[in-house]
Amino acid sequence: MNAGNPFTITFGKQPNKLISRIEDTDSIISAFKADNAVSQAYMIEGIRGSGKTVLMTTVANILKQEKDWIVVDLNPAMELLANFAVRLSKASDPSHDIVSKGINLSAAGFGIGINAEAQTNDYVGMIDKCFKSIVRKKKKVLITIDEVMHDDNMKVFASQFQIFVRQDYPVYLIMTGLYENISAIQNDPALTFLLRTPKIITGPLSILQITRQYRDIFDIPEEEAAGLADLTKGYAFAFQALGVAYWNNRSKSKEAVLNEFDVLLDDFVYKKIWSSLSRKEKEVLRALPEKDVRTGEVCKRLSMSSGTFSRYRDNLIQKGIISSPDYGYVSFALPRLYEVIKSYR
Repeated sequence: MNAGNPFTITFGKQPNKLISRIEDTDSIISAFKADNAVSQAYMIEGIRGSGKTVLMTTVANILKQEKDWIVVDLNPAMELLANFAVRLSKASDPSHDIVSKGINLSAAGFGIGINAEAQTNDYVGMIDKCFKSIVRKKKKVLITIDEVMHDDNMKVFASQFQIFVRQDYPVYLIMTGLYENISAIQNDPALTFLLRTPKIITGPLSILQITRQYRDIFDIPEEEAAGLADLTKGYAFAFQALGVAYWNNRSKSKEAVLNEFDVLLDDFVYKKIWSSLSRKEKEVLRALPEKDVRTGEVCKRLSMSSGTFSRYRDNLIQKGIISSPDYGYVSFALPRLYEVIKSYR
């Protein structure tokens, strides 16, 4: 990648050039800062590369700038409740060295080890003490968890979070995740309160905003910038990946740009998406043409009943892989996916 390229394809890193989801950002911040918050949690759902982490990070960074907010980022691969206890204690009182008083991160980095010291033996008790101090200081706590998983670790943490809310603690939560993981968490009988949690689905970015970014960054005519923007289909990772490919190949042919674009999409996203699909879901995608197509035509190609096809179609739509632009039609939602999967065996 050439020096000075303003785009990035590194997941989890906030790009130098991004398209802000202003409405979604404002919705979350307004809800959390309201005197009587309607909800103290938000879920951000979307396919890999759709901008979930960027949206969550944007909200977190805004609140970090305010003196009455404490932001705690948790790793879903670690023991969430214990990790929260450690990080909240340090954030609420940096002078309080709980590590030296009995809590130590495990050598593997995937949990918390404790000694026999009584006051640190109860994570919830430690968190309660922290919140009493936080309430006196009139502060609020935002917890962020990126790419949540439906496992026992998450169940314990989410259940305890609900108790914190019932105790009227000023605690707020943003979780991001894939459709299948968010759905499993919300439908868990032990976590029914999450069904009422507002959910933001990271759909396509504004093509107009992408056009203007490309026009200004590359100093190209509006029409050419619009053509590039259309290639992205509004997919957040594609905005960055095409920016990288065009920056590296703008003195070359359009084919060179598209070749690198396809490679970046495949290496960073599409291979992972493809490997997560069922055999039938892959068959459905292989049966789709490049352009919009009637569902009846796809059923014929697959020798599949409309009822059976609709189940796979709905699942692929919910995952963000295909869309239904008009009634009775389906189409690829992700840019160049048709071209990329032709090479898959």
